[in-house]
Amino acid sequence: MNYGGKGANQAVAVKRLGGELIFLTKLGNDLFAKQTILSLEKEGINTDYIITTEKAPSGVALISVDNCGENSIVVAPGANMLLDEKDTDKVIDQIAKDDILLIQLEIPISTVEYVIRRAYQKGAKVILNPAPAQIIPEHLFPCIYLITPNVVEAAMLAKESTEKDQKVEIMCTEKLIDLGVKNVIVTMGSKGCFVNEDRKTYHIDAFQVTPVDTTAAGDTFNGALAVALSEGMSLKESVIFASKASSIAVTRVGAQSSIPYRNEL
Repeated sequence: MNYGGKGANQAVAVKRLGGELIFLTKLGNDLFAKQTILSLEKEGINTDYIITTEKAPSGVALISVDNCGENSIVVAPGANMLLDEKDTDKVIDQIAKDDILLIQLEIPISTVEYVIRRAYQKGAKVILNPAPAQIIPEHLFPCIYLITPNVVEAAMLAKESTEKDQKVEIMCTEKLIDLGVKNVIVTMGSKGCFVNEDRKTYHIDAFQVTPVDTTAAGDTFNGALAVALSEGMSLKESVIFASKASSIAVTRVGAQSSIPYRNEL
């Protein structure tokens, strides 16, 4: 058993890599919640904005890992899916111009929409990690500073087929930029990342390692990306920084247990 959840993993990555953050989630009133809060407090993360409910248990995920380190995940979202718009207002009130909002899709899409719109209106840079894969309303795209899908997620968002062309990442990023997203990073595992930075494209190679468990690699990447951008690094520099962090994470077993510290990068 390991502590996990996409938002929590990303929060731990931000903290271990030197960032300051507010973390919002909803948990059940159960042992998993108590353990999670204690664990996050040990990381130095402010848990004042974590909400507990009697209406559902804390979310859990069952993860199987194959001999190549690739994973399959079955999620029972529990209280995550009860995080509603009203729950987010206290955190949104804290957002200032040029802050970074990092958000993913293990909460209701209606809540994601609400938070992204409000953060954009306040002048924050919105980073959307569109995972687990699902369709996003197109009217949200102009509010997004950076979106970070893998190839499958990119194809779903751009409504393209991964069978069409080996360069599906090029087609998808161009389409997402056309729809209003400012920057797109398509993560491709050991093949690195394809970046469309305001219509300037380039590829960043992955750091070569022997993977043990890819769980939380994407979350580590996104947390690291947010830290680097908050420190004023260019997008290209930030992608390299994030690639270093995720390349370390895949060499270790578990979710939060695999996330590296800044000195390791």
